[in-house]
Amino acid sequence: MPKPETAAEGRALAFREMTEATLQERVIELAHLFGWLVMHTRPARTETGWRTPLQGDPGFPDLVLAREGVVLLAELKAAAGKLTAEQERWRTELETDACASTPQYHLWRPEDLESGVIEEELE
Repeated sequence: MPKPETAAEGRALAFREMTEATLQERVIELAHLFGWLVMHTRPARTETGWRTPLQGDPGFPDLVLAREGVVLLAELKAAAGKLTAEQERWRTELETDACASTPQYHLWRPEDLESGVIEEELE
């Protein structure tokens, strides 16, 4: 991979290579900066491996953000990340017209952080 020649190329490369975990950290920081409450369920290590405790259907979005009566549900993916079938099912259900008022579903990627889309939504 060629070395970036300008600072802008370097920033663009950093966003393209950003991991989902780093994106999540940045989104949570921005959300708190703009006064949002944030909820994320983290997996825990058990004797048999990593597990995320849940009752219900898998694939629920990564973050729930709430502020002033507005609820955002955000699925976070790295630039090349793909939705699982379960995540796609939640996305389909949450993006229907019946859910259009609230909560609002978002699929955010590093380029949305870079372009300011996430900051606009949280501001």
